[in-house]
Amino acid sequence: QVQLEESGGGLVQPGGSLRLSCAVSGSAIEPYAMHWYRQSPGTQRILVARITNTGETNYGRSVEGRFTISRDNAKNMAYLQMNDLRPEDTAVYYCYLQTHRAYWGRGTQVTVSS
Repeated sequence: QVQLEESGGGLVQPGGSLRLSCAVSGSAIEPYAMHWYRQSPGTQRILVARITNTGETNYGRSVEGRFTISRDNAKNMAYLQMNDLRPEDTAVYYCYLQTHRAYWGRGTQVTVSS
């Protein structure tokens, strides 16, 4: 059974940084792209960042230049480094993997507030 577990969320002041981690079990991530999504109350879940199996990255417009997605295939992990955080980055952040089907983690809360 494939499981994804996010960690690293929390409360941070504007301008601060957080690093999210996504641990994957039950499937090797190496052949697949890894994704981070986020969802704020009353809004749709949106793509934040994506990294392909070859290391190519794509970012949502609102986070480009501030967030960095990475992966460690040996550890079966994906990461999201978030810098210069803003109140509008407040959301639950989800890790997503699609093999022959889609898998989501339970999410980790990120709150940016002074």
